[in-house]
Amino acid sequence: MDLLQNYHNDDELDEHGQNPNSSPDSSSPPRLLPSKSAAPKVDDTMLALTVANQTLSKPIDPVQHAVAFNPTYDQLWAPVLGPAHPYAKDGIAQGMRNHKLGFVENAAIDSFVFDEQYNTFHKYGYAADPSASAGNNYVGDLDTLEKTNGISVYNIPQHEQKKRKIEKKREVTEEEGDGDDVMDKEEVENPATDAWLMKNRKSPWAGKKEGLQTELSEEQQKYAEEHARKKAEKAGGEKGEVVADKTTFHGKEERDYQGRSWLAPPKDAKASNDHCYIPKRLVHTWSGHTKGVSAIRFFPKYGHLILSAGMDTKVKIWDVFNSGKCMRTYMGHSKAVRDISFCNDGTKFLTASYDKNIKYWDTETGQVISTFSTGKIPYVVKLNPDDDKQNILLAGMSDKKIVQWDMNSGQITQEYDQHLGAVNTITFVDNNRRFVTSSDDKSLRVWEFGIPVVIKYISEPHMHSMPAISLHPNSNWLAAQSLDNQILIYSTRERFQLNKKKRFAGHIVAGYACQVNFSPDGRFVMSGDGEGKCWFWDWKSCKVFRTLKCHEGVCIGCEWHPLEQSKVATCGWDGLIKYWD
Repeated sequence: MDLLQNYHNDDELDEHGQNPNSSPDSSSPPRLLPSKSAAPKVDDTMLALTVANQTLSKPIDPVQHAVAFNPTYDQLWAPVLGPAHPYAKDGIAQGMRNHKLGFVENAAIDSFVFDEQYNTFHKYGYAADPSASAGNNYVGDLDTLEKTNGISVYNIPQHEQKKRKIEKKREVTEEEGDGDDVMDKEEVENPATDAWLMKNRKSPWAGKKEGLQTELSEEQQKYAEEHARKKAEKAGGEKGEVVADKTTFHGKEERDYQGRSWLAPPKDAKASNDHCYIPKRLVHTWSGHTKGVSAIRFFPKYGHLILSAGMDTKVKIWDVFNSGKCMRTYMGHSKAVRDISFCNDGTKFLTASYDKNIKYWDTETGQVISTFSTGKIPYVVKLNPDDDKQNILLAGMSDKKIVQWDMNSGQITQEYDQHLGAVNTITFVDNNRRFVTSSDDKSLRVWEFGIPVVIKYISEPHMHSMPAISLHPNSNWLAAQSLDNQILIYSTRERFQLNKKKRFAGHIVAGYACQVNFSPDGRFVMSGDGEGKCWFWDWKSCKVFRTLKCHEGVCIGCEWHPLEQSKVATCGWDGLIKYWD
């Protein structure tokens, strides 16, 4: 009740805090509540001393976890002093240790600078004082510092470095020279000793290795010669294989009673008529090659002789009109003969062989006039058909080039280098001002004679390689043996277009370079095939006219006689040459 009464009395206090109902003379004092603070109790003794500017000598105890006042910077970084720690011999508390020798402070110094001063101190006896603020103070041997002008091991003058290198080299040389006299013989001969190493120390660039040159055994000598021969073949030397040139005449006499050469054509040889007929029967067989026959050529204009190139490395010439026998054999190659070509009058001819040689022969005597080689295999040889350019030789090589020689000087006068594969054929067109070449790259290229720039490039995705090309007697068309078993016809006019209306097919020639040819009047197209047959097509209708089974194996070549219009010669890989009428 008393409390309620006091509460009631408190509500009736006036603005001066006094009860109006009470008299001023009342002696009862007012009741106040005690004050409370939420702040922790702080020991302000240290603070009072700090305010009084008194120096604090007592440092902060490193083991205490709470600081009850605000210490100054000097107090925080003051060294630990006082009595030794009870559990540490050196008086440093365990919490202050970071090294087995005590407390080590990190210094802001670069590793290079440290290494420099460390090495300088060990070499010269002085080093920069890291604790000095200015950086010019040194510790150590100050007399040496003045003599060396304060250099470190890393800033020796360049002339000094060069001088020291020379001195060091001289010392090493002298040591080696002295060592030769002083070294014990046993030590020098023992590879496990340092003396042997000093004696035999040699730079890997010091020239040829010393060693006794022993003679090769017979087996090693044989292997070395074989290796050298293969290497020379692979490198493709400047010249092909050298073979002694020989020739053998098989006729009765080289000149008749009137003094005429066996090469002379018969006086009465002329074309019997202008109309050609397809042959039906075999009239003669020439056999003499021991391996396959790769090409045949009739004597120009007259055809009284026929020249054959054999895979037995021999070239033979046969009589056609009279005896039908072999007249002369030409032996000058070490490998199979690939191609042959007569000059315009037939008195000379070219041979190209796999032994990388091209030889120019005298037909009558069998003598080799000249030999040409680039170190690559010639696949086709041709003379320029112009009478005034019979000294110009063109050869399609295995290294994608057509090489032109002047046979008078024996020099290469031009190289036509555009093909991407071995060159297979060379055919002159347009009055011999241009020539067409075919290659393993499945393209035809047309060139101006003497200018190594392609003027027409024929290459289509559907085209195949064309290893044999022949010119029509009217010189307006080219017949190309395509390896997809057909003969394609190209115009020799400006555009060299494919004649899509004329296409001769039916034979199987895929994989073989079977020769294609025309009859002298241009009415028939003729070709051998891979099965030994000889095919004849009509030029106008493109239909197969006749097939003859000529050879066992591949019928690789066929030639129409230039004068006797119904006679044809064929050759095959069975080594035979056959004459058909």
